Amino acid sequence: GALKNRGVQVDLLDVSLASDGAIWSGAEKLERMAARAQSAAAEITEHCNDFHAAIGVGGGTGGEIILAAIKGLPSAYPKILITTLAFDPRPALADSFITIIPTLCDIEGLNTHLRQVFENAAASIAGLVSANKVASTGRRNVAITTLGATGRAGAEIARWLDITGYETTVFHANGYGGAAFARFVDEGHADGVIDMNIHELGRINLAGAHVAMPTRFSAAKNIPTVALPGALNFIGLGTIDTISPSHLTRPHYRHTNQFTHVKLTENEMNAQATAWAEKLNAHKAPCTVILPMGGFSHEDRPGGAIEDVKLREITADILTKNARAYSLEIRPDHINSNEIAHAA
Repeated sequence: GALKNRGVQVDLLDVSLASDGAIWSGAEKLERMAARAQSAAAEITEHCNDFHAAIGVGGGTGGEIILAAIKGLPSAYPKILITTLAFDPRPALADSFITIIPTLCDIEGLNTHLRQVFENAAASIAGLVSANKVASTGRRNVAITTLGATGRAGAEIARWLDITGYETTVFHANGYGGAAFARFVDEGHADGVIDMNIHELGRINLAGAHVAMPTRFSAAKNIPTVALPGALNFIGLGTIDTISPSHLTRPHYRHTNQFTHVKLTENEMNAQATAWAEKLNAHKAPCTVILPMGGFSHEDRPGGAIEDVKLREITADILTKNARAYSLEIRPDHINSNEIAHAA
């Protein structure tokens, strides 16, 4: 009603399970949720070009169904979920460009507070559907991965590419941003890649929170790529009070209040470098690996909390022995130096 009052045409799609009071087992409910999401996704996808945005309203169950139904739409297509936020949204939002509007209270009958939430949401959506499409700059785009541990180099790379005529799109490779990076490349938005921070390889293979990202290290195999071992030398874990005693016996530091970085062992680095080389050897387009032997992250430096020359040597040895589909440049500089940024 609030949208119609603002002159916005609305087409309704009911995604509820319509249980009619039936109590299903957990497995049966999940099966019905998946089926409902799949059928809704097919209908929404078929008609999305006829509408300006996809908007959903739901609580815990409904919210999950809606997220599954709309996340497959094109990444830049406007998608909004109004929800009680009865779940962790990060896995669904990592690569899907969905805007969440929390209701705070549950959606069980209208009240003054909920009416205001809907009015606010309708005002936002009415503005959204009238927004102009942003024109392309016409410049070739380079996708870059980085983290705070390699942030200085990431900023310098982006600055240098801008000066030389490229557009850059930078992704935060923290276990979630890598999924967005992979989708961006899979959808054909990147003309080249500088995969400077491959920290998510450790989250996937060793430990740390992350979402599924099956094409994280294969999406760019058909476009020119420069790869660096940014943050390969540590595991990204949570708050210090959640770290296991075995990890706390290793060199580590608190990156922020929420994140603790723990240095890899030599055996772990051996396995990680081997896995990375295997991914790199799947490249079909030109691929260059730059190894900055002065350090792989901001605390891998003289006096740094997790400095370890041996880990860098292990990486260099494995990358040298296994190079087939990529060329290798070994440099004495630190990854955050201007020399490495300009080389990349």
